[in-house]
Amino acid sequence: MLISHYVGRFAPSPTGHLHLGSVYTALASFLEARAHQGLWRLRFDDLDTPRNVAGAADSILQTLDALGLHWDGVVDYQSQHLEEYHAVLADLMARKKIYRCRCSRKDLTDIYAQTCRHQSIFSDVPHSLRLKTVERQIVFDDGLQGSISQNLATQHGDFILKRKDNIIAYQFAVVLDDARQAVNHVVRGMDLLDATPKQIYLQHILNLPTPHYLHVPILVDVDGFKLSKQTLATAVDLTAPNRVLFQLLDWLRQHPPMELQNENVDEILKWAIENWNVARLKGVKQISI
Repeated sequence: MLISHYVGRFAPSPTGHLHLGSVYTALASFLEARAHQGLWRLRFDDLDTPRNVAGAADSILQTLDALGLHWDGVVDYQSQHLEEYHAVLADLMARKKIYRCRCSRKDLTDIYAQTCRHQSIFSDVPHSLRLKTVERQIVFDDGLQGSISQNLATQHGDFILKRKDNIIAYQFAVVLDDARQAVNHVVRGMDLLDATPKQIYLQHILNLPTPHYLHVPILVDVDGFKLSKQTLATAVDLTAPNRVLFQLLDWLRQHPPMELQNENVDEILKWAIENWNVARLKGVKQISI
């Protein structure tokens, strides 16, 4: 079924060159959007400034362009919207939905014990900002992984919207970002599935629409580790971008015909869009390469 108003996105962090794991997710997101004749936005999640690498954004743009993954509209940067994030935080504070927390990492466990929820902490004391959670199930139907249910209060506790170092937290920024860009379909890796109920909870509190979510399996190396910068995944080799696309389509279980690997990027993407079947990844958590 075609969805004429489909708006998807790819939101990398400029912390280094794109590796195969990132491009794999980008291609899945791109094909899902184009197969629905939708828009595909590009946004840089660049708020975690200590991790940003000079020149990484340009490198990412060049990689996407070389692979034919052309985005719609202007490129968005989170760092351009700091005033928006802080204004919403001020509103949440006025509504008593968030509170200051001075706990250090060594004080914390996996589930926050609401240590600071009922304390009066002055604004000049180093603090993070936490969102108050309530005990209710957040349930959503993921496009590949099925029904997901979480009780944030018991499984995560009150979670951070602004870190103690004054950096806006990913969970908070991404909700405002998707709403600002009118994104209504999010295709991303399985590693972010656990974060989705937090974002849906925030959308409810902020009266924002909830996109459709689809989490694709992650690529793992021979040792079972996710391909990432932390595991020293190397940058995509663009010597033969058509071969890269062909390999990614194979990992995406699209069964591209062997002769396709010798075609140019445009022809490969044309075939991929016309034959895209994301259901072939249904229920898969990871793919070994």
